[in-house]
Amino acid sequence: MSDDIARPDPDALLARVQADERRERASLKVFFGAAPGVGKTFAMLESARRLAAEGVDVVVGVVETHGRHDTRALLDGLEILPRRAVEHRGVALDELDLEAALRRRPALLLVDELAHTNAPGSRHVKRWQDVMELLDAGIDVHTTLNVQHVESLGDVVQQITGVKVRETVPDAVLERADEIELIDLPPEALLERLAEGKVYMGTQAGRAAQHFFQRGNLLALRELALRRTAERVDAEVQAYRREHGIVTPWQAGESLLVCAGASPTSERLIRAGKRMAERLGASWRVVTVDVVGAAPLGAGDRDRLEAHLRLAESLGAEVVRLHGRSVASAVLEHARHRGVTRILAGKPTHARWRDWLRGSLLDDLIRDSGGVDIHVIAPLEEHGAPPGPGDAAPGGAAAGAPARGHLTAVGGVAVTTALGLVAFDYLTTADLAMLYLITIMLAALSGRGPSLLAASLAVAAFDFCFVEPRFTFAVRDARFLVTFAVMFASGLAISTLTTRLRRQELDAVVRERRTAALLAFTREVASADGVEEVAAVAVRHAEDLLGVAAAVLVPDDEGGLVPAAGLMPLAAQELTVARWSHDHAQPAGHGTATLPGAQIVATPLRSGAFGLGVLVVQGRRGARALDAEQRHLLGSLAGQTALALGRIRLGAEARDQALRARTEELRSSLLSAVSHDLRTPLAVITGAATSLRDDAAALTAATRAELLDTIVDEAKRLERVLQNLLGITRVETGLQPARDWVPVDELVGAALARLDDVLGDRQVEVAAPPELLVPVDPVLFEHVLINLIENASKHGAPPFRIEARRTGDAVEIDVVDHGPGLPPGGDAHLFDKFYRAPGTRAAGVGLGLAVCRGIVEAHGGTIRADNHPGGGARFRVTLPAPSPPKGPMEPMGEVTP
Repeated sequence: MSDDIARPDPDALLARVQADERRERASLKVFFGAAPGVGKTFAMLESARRLAAEGVDVVVGVVETHGRHDTRALLDGLEILPRRAVEHRGVALDELDLEAALRRRPALLLVDELAHTNAPGSRHVKRWQDVMELLDAGIDVHTTLNVQHVESLGDVVQQITGVKVRETVPDAVLERADEIELIDLPPEALLERLAEGKVYMGTQAGRAAQHFFQRGNLLALRELALRRTAERVDAEVQAYRREHGIVTPWQAGESLLVCAGASPTSERLIRAGKRMAERLGASWRVVTVDVVGAAPLGAGDRDRLEAHLRLAESLGAEVVRLHGRSVASAVLEHARHRGVTRILAGKPTHARWRDWLRGSLLDDLIRDSGGVDIHVIAPLEEHGAPPGPGDAAPGGAAAGAPARGHLTAVGGVAVTTALGLVAFDYLTTADLAMLYLITIMLAALSGRGPSLLAASLAVAAFDFCFVEPRFTFAVRDARFLVTFAVMFASGLAISTLTTRLRRQELDAVVRERRTAALLAFTREVASADGVEEVAAVAVRHAEDLLGVAAAVLVPDDEGGLVPAAGLMPLAAQELTVARWSHDHAQPAGHGTATLPGAQIVATPLRSGAFGLGVLVVQGRRGARALDAEQRHLLGSLAGQTALALGRIRLGAEARDQALRARTEELRSSLLSAVSHDLRTPLAVITGAATSLRDDAAALTAATRAELLDTIVDEAKRLERVLQNLLGITRVETGLQPARDWVPVDELVGAALARLDDVLGDRQVEVAAPPELLVPVDPVLFEHVLINLIENASKHGAPPFRIEARRTGDAVEIDVVDHGPGLPPGGDAHLFDKFYRAPGTRAAGVGLGLAVCRGIVEAHGGTIRADNHPGGGARFRVTLPAPSPPKGPMEPMGEVTP
C-alpha cells in the first residue's frame, strides 16, 4: 500500500455516507458571476434547453430578461409558470408563485436572481428561502447569483464599490449548492456589452458605467468571484482526500472567536471572521459580553446588536452571550475553555483618552492572551461612527434618566447650603465639606447624573458661600482646590459603585427568576405523563416567561395540527405559519425570515427526525421582535417540551413493542402448548375410528363399544381444550358477561354432568343451599366450575367437596380436594397463562385457571388458592351478590361489586 494512502477512519466513512445522502437529495446548481451582464441567465437557459431536449421536465419559475432579445428567445419552447401578482402601495409586482411550483413539481425549476427580495406579504422575505423550500420538496433548482450578493463579502464589496449591497444570500445557501458554474467575462467585454445596451437600457446604462461598472470595480469583483470559486474547488478536493483516506500533512485544527458588540464595526468583524474561518477550515463563534454592573444598552444599540447576532447566525457562526466584570476577561476565559486559537477584535476608533480612563480592550486582550493569536480588523472608515445612546461609558447617565433624581440633587444641595448659612458661625469649613459629601452620596443613589450634578452644585455653593473671599468664585487658599476635587471624585466613585451594584442586583434577579422558571418547567414537564399535560405545562411557562399568549399544536391522525393546550385563537393564516414551521423544522413568523408579517412566532418541536408539534407564541402588534435572549429562552422551552413529547412517544412505542412481544410470546406458547393437547385426542380419535372402519368384522361388540366410548371421551376432552382457548381469547379481548340470577346448585349440577366421564366413580360432595342465588352469566360461570373441578381431578385426590355460602353481600364457592395440596409459594403464578406447577405429569395446556380468573374478574369477583386445613388444595371464588330479587327471577344487568 502507498505511503500516501491509509485506511479511511470512521469520520471519513461517515462523511462519505453523508455525501451519498446529499447526492440523493434535490440538486441546486448556481450560475455564478462577478457582475450583472456576464451571461448567467443566458447560460442557465442554454443548459435548461439542453436538458429539456434530453427529456427532462424543465419549467421556468421566474426569469428576468431585462429586455434582452437573445435571452427572451431562449424561453421559446420552455414551459413558463405564471407569476403571482402582488399589489404593494398601489404598485403591481410579479413574484414567483411558490405554491404553483410545489403543485406542479417539475423535475427542474429555473429561478433567476437568487438574492431577490420578495414583495411584502409573501411567504418568505427572500427568494433564496423559496428555493430552499423547493429543494426540501424534492425539486431540482437552477439559479443565478452575483458575487456582490454573498453575505460574507458584503463589507469587501462595499469597500471596493462604495455601495452597500442590501440584498444578500447567506453563505450556507451557496455551500448547499451541489454545483457552481462560474460564468466569467473580462471587464473589457462586459463594458462593451454595457455600451451596446445589452446589460442596461438607456440612461440606466450611463449611470452604471459612471459608478458600479468602473473597470477597477469589475476587476476586483472578478477576482472575488474567481477566489470564491477556487475555494469551492479546494473544499471539494479536501473532501475527496478525506473520503479516500489520503494522508497528507494537515494543518492543526483552528478555532476562531469574533468579539461583537453594538458598534457598527462589528458587522465587518463578523464577515471577516466568516472569510477567515473558511480559509482556515476552522470552527468559529461570535461572542458578545454583558458587563456586570454596566448600564443597559439603549434601544438603538440593542437593535443593532441583535442585527449583528442574526447576521452571525445566518453565516453559520455559533453565537455565545457571556457575562463578566470586563469584556477582555470574559472573552479570554471563554477562549481558553473552548480551545480558541485566534481572536478577532476591532480596531479602536475612539479618542486615546478614553483608554486612559476606562482601559483598552485591545491592550487587555493582547497582554493576557497567552498563546492565542489576536487579529485586529480595521473599520471601513477611519473615523468612528457617531455614538449611540448605549455608547456612553458603563454606568453613564441614560438619556431618559428620571428628572426626579436631578431635582433631588438640586434640592439636597440647596438645603445643605441653607443649613450651612444658618450655622456658619458654629461649623468649620471641614464640617461643611462633609455635609456636602453626604449630600453627594445621597444623590448618587439616583444614578451618576444626579451625583455629578450634586457634586458640581456642591462645589459651586461651597466655593461661593463659604470659601474666602465669600460670595465670590475666587479661591484664596489653593488647598480648597483639593477639597473640590475630592468632592467630585467621591461623587463619581460612589455613583459608579451604586450603579454597578444596582445593575448586578437587577441582573441577578433576572437570572435567578429565569433559572428558577426553567428549573420549575423542567421538573414539571419531566413528570408530565400525557401529551396534553406536557403541552399545558409548556404553555403556562411560556406565557409566564415571555408575557404573551401561547399554544402548543400537535399533529392529528389526518396530518393536520390541532391545539393540545392554550386558549390563543389562531386564524387560518397563523395556522399556515405553524404548519410551515412544523413541516420544515424551522422557526417562522414575526421577527423571523419566513412569513415575518405574521403576528405569531412558531417554533418547531422536534425529537430527532420526528416532528412532534409546534410551540406558538403571540407577537405584540407593532412591537419589536424577540431579542436573542428571548429567542434562546423560547428555544430552551421548545427543546425541553420536545424532549418530553419524545419521551411520551417513545414510551408509547415501547409499550406497543412490549405488547407485540407479549402477543408473539403468547402465540408461540399457545402453539407449543396446545399442539400436544390437540394432537393427542385427535390421534386417539383417528386410531379408534380407523380400527372401527378397517377391522369392523374382526372386532367384538365389547371392543367396538370401548372404541366408541374412547372416541366420545377424547372428543369431549378436545372440546374442553377448545373451550379454554375460546375463553382465554374472550378474556384477552374484554369480556362482558350477561348476568342473571342463577341458583348455585344448578350451576354445580350442570358442571358435574359435563364432567361425568372425567370423574367416573370418584366421590364429589356438594354443600350448596337450593335458595342460594348468584348474579352470573350461567354459560361462562359453568365453565369456571368445570375447570376448577377438572383441575382438582387431575392434581388432587377424592373425595372432592364443593361448598357455597353467603357472607354479607357476597357469595363464596369453594372447590376442595384431598391431594398433596399446593407447593410452598406455588400460588404466586397459579393463575398465569400457560403456567404448570413443577413436576406436573397430568395433561393440560395451563389455560384453565387463567380462564377462571378472567371470567371471575369480569363478574367483579376474586379467585384465590390456598391449602385447606384438612389437607389438599382449596380454590375459593368470591362473587358480589346483593340481595336477590323477590318473586319471579328476571335477567339483570351489570352488578357493581
